[in-house]
Amino acid sequence: MSKDLSKYSKQTRMLHQGKAPEEFHGIVNTPATRTSTILYPTLDAYEDPTREYRYGRYGTPVSRHFEQAMAELEGGYDSVVAPSGLAAVTTALFSFLKAGDHLLMVDCIYPPTRDFCQNVLSRYGVEVEYFASDIGDGIKDLIKENTAVIYMEAPGSATFEIQDVPLIAKIAAERGITSMIDSSWASGVLFNPFEHNVDIIIHSASKYIGGHSDIMMGVVIARTKELYKILKDNHKDIGVCAGPDDVFLALRGLRSLPVRMKQNGESALKVVNGIKNHPAIDRIYFPALETDPNYALWKRDFKGTNGLFSILLKPGSRDNVRKCVESLELFPIGSSWGGYESLLQPQYLKNYRTVVPWSEKGMLLRFQVGLEEPEDLIADLKQALDKYEF
Repeated sequence: MSKDLSKYSKQTRMLHQGKAPEEFHGIVNTPATRTSTILYPTLDAYEDPTREYRYGRYGTPVSRHFEQAMAELEGGYDSVVAPSGLAAVTTALFSFLKAGDHLLMVDCIYPPTRDFCQNVLSRYGVEVEYFASDIGDGIKDLIKENTAVIYMEAPGSATFEIQDVPLIAKIAAERGITSMIDSSWASGVLFNPFEHNVDIIIHSASKYIGGHSDIMMGVVIARTKELYKILKDNHKDIGVCAGPDDVFLALRGLRSLPVRMKQNGESALKVVNGIKNHPAIDRIYFPALETDPNYALWKRDFKGTNGLFSILLKPGSRDNVRKCVESLELFPIGSSWGGYESLLQPQYLKNYRTVVPWSEKGMLLRFQVGLEEPEDLIADLKQALDKYEF
């Protein structure tokens, strides 16, 4: 834990951050610490405010090692864990918003985040206003005296729009506004928001960080000590914590994250190029594709791509969509992404886009390319698309 790893590459650092075998009899991986109660040897020890571990909900060795590893990965001060990606989102927003505040939220946001804004924040007196992903410098026109947070997600959910993160974060900093980003798509490997002055980074660790579709967890990283104190105090007050087994698996997932994401990205590029000219497809949403409208920003700011893309089918009947989807053998229907396996999830955006309303007639399907052989995935997609009548 005390080694200076800053001179090494990110991939090398991720293998060595967040562990201390000398504290656990040489055990390589920090053990899952299953506890609620922590005992104190003396009254003085109980009253010592500097004692690191006081109660299971406030942190254990495995959660602290994961939090420190994530902070080091992103170049932040420190982080907190949450029991899901959405819990990480809500913890971050609750930490920096109060009644009477104005929140600027990107329109292409993860749908449950929008639900939280509409169903919860609005009841607590927070004004939520959405902005188009391509707003750029125009964000200045939406800022009010009571604007407290500007929230981004880049690339966004389902259609992968990319905001000009450096520009928006710069404007937020100039106005004294807290900037946040859901950076689950990049997962600490493909983009570093702190390098562009973003204040708070949010990850769904259930996705690529965990990597095996078997945990529910989130993490929020603060750029500075001052931001972390606000975050940590709220994290403690609302009683958010993650289970030790999930934290253990997330920490383990970090070790192979760069290698897995490299493979996912390379495979996705092959798959997209293998099907992009199929006549059943109206459009492909994939920022690493040169024809994608987000390509220029992706090329400028990101170090690579992950395994996600979406296709818009040409308009057809629901029955024909069903036949196409259900004929796939390697893309089962499932919510989530970032695991080792390929997945498909239908997207219904009509109720989740307001600044730029969703008006497409065809079905939108989001695909997660896993670690299967790309040629097998291409063949499976082609045989299903061949069955689609439009």
